[in-house]
Amino acid sequence: MVNIVMIMADQLRSDHLGFMGKVPVKTPHLDRLARGGQVFTNTYVTNPVCMPNRASIMTGRWPSAHGLRTNGIPLDPEAFTFARSLRSAGWVTSAVGKLHFQPMGYPFEDYQLDEIKQVMPALWEQAIDRFGGDFVSWEDYERHSKEEVVLPVDYYGFDDVALTSGHGDRISGNYVQWARSRGFDPMEQAGVAHSRNVYPGWNHVYESAVPAELHATTYVTDMAVERVKLYSESNEPFLLYVSFPDPHHPFAPPTEYWNRHLPQDMPVPDSFHDAHLGSPAYVRKMIDNQGSPNIDPMMVWAPTEDQYRHALAAELGSIEFIDDSVGRILDALENTGQAQETIVIFTSDHGDVFGDHGLMLKHFTHYQGVVKVPLIISAPGYGHAVHHELVSSADIAPTVVELAGAVPLKAAQGQSLVPLMEGGAGPHEALIIEEDQPFGIDGLPGPVRMRTVVTSDLRLTLIAGQGIVELYDLRVDPHELVNLADEAEATELLAAGRAALLEQVVLLLDDTSVPFHAA
Repeated sequence: MVNIVMIMADQLRSDHLGFMGKVPVKTPHLDRLARGGQVFTNTYVTNPVCMPNRASIMTGRWPSAHGLRTNGIPLDPEAFTFARSLRSAGWVTSAVGKLHFQPMGYPFEDYQLDEIKQVMPALWEQAIDRFGGDFVSWEDYERHSKEEVVLPVDYYGFDDVALTSGHGDRISGNYVQWARSRGFDPMEQAGVAHSRNVYPGWNHVYESAVPAELHATTYVTDMAVERVKLYSESNEPFLLYVSFPDPHHPFAPPTEYWNRHLPQDMPVPDSFHDAHLGSPAYVRKMIDNQGSPNIDPMMVWAPTEDQYRHALAAELGSIEFIDDSVGRILDALENTGQAQETIVIFTSDHGDVFGDHGLMLKHFTHYQGVVKVPLIISAPGYGHAVHHELVSSADIAPTVVELAGAVPLKAAQGQSLVPLMEGGAGPHEALIIEEDQPFGIDGLPGPVRMRTVVTSDLRLTLIAGQGIVELYDLRVDPHELVNLADEAEATELLAAGRAALLEQVVLLLDDTSVPFHAA
């Protein structure tokens, strides 16, 4: 029986790693993992938003099937996750870091919840039926900041959880008590208000006052290493789920990593000055408002080159902090003699448009940078290979279960990647990406329902009820610069995209009634 260490970053696009060669980031440990493992270069999310895709990674199901369609709605606590599959087969299961299976209680999520109650009442009623009207999230930011909260046994399949909650450097969760026991209070001493250096162009880019040794990234790493050492003393196989809150914005690395990169050295994407001649009107409005991040943006907007460069320099520092931390975890496996019997997986929950097409962050856009994520699987008995076939985040759960030889996820809609890793064909001819938002933005009223289909040839995106269509021929336009939706010469491509989208929707509908509870 093999061990499994799954490492996740937050809001990390697939090409912001050293071995991808797009940005000047140094990630020697992840590069080493990639050189010895299986790399999947076309891994797409089921949904480009935190909670829905994290739930898909755990269950192998799309959001329309597992029910967590937008931030603010908790995942069914009885969902049969890959952690539960391994737990039922004898694995010790532990999670450290950001889970986000239940709301963190940020004002942004609270706002979403209010919108959900109004515009998605059926979804809200479903949550009430599942949890009861007095539901309080186990991952609530404020709750953890006030007291030590011990999560229940078998929390989505994890017997042991060391939680972080939030983004940036002012992090809550079990991390708070750990930091306070070391003389630092992140609730009182972290955040932009206490930062050492704030970029005046955007308050989401700053040098954290939190020392690296007391940062949440270090907490997650320390907790992971501690468990690796503990597991080496027993003969039980283990699942260790390690989830870093970074490099999600705010981009706020500690001093040791803030100074790693100079903004003036940051490359600007080729598509940064995209004219957006065929883009939807709401996207063109963002470009018209370039440089205005509002008060506290949590969704897509258009930065200036200077804003983009400062954000990228800070983000790359956070990524290098994570890479150093991954190195510590890999070293712990080596030093305890467990490396040769441990599967290591690295991925992220979604991407970030990060300068492509002159935009930043996520929501309401399905450009490649947002919907593609890194995926590396290093497993005993499997050498190095690079796969360009279409892969989904929903494929991770059935892959983990098959590699472990544990209880199959009968309700999984994703497909195991083991046949592909063994030289077989890819599991998908097309992939669907869902996004449901209870709110809208300027030029795009809510609720918003977006559906995208991706094949090796095209990307087609539709927004229900708005008449908005995007069509890109990925064979000749991989950077998605020319929207062909209204072009006569693209009639056949559009028909092929619509047919593929319809087929994927029907396939998901066929599976939505399949029970996926642990029982």
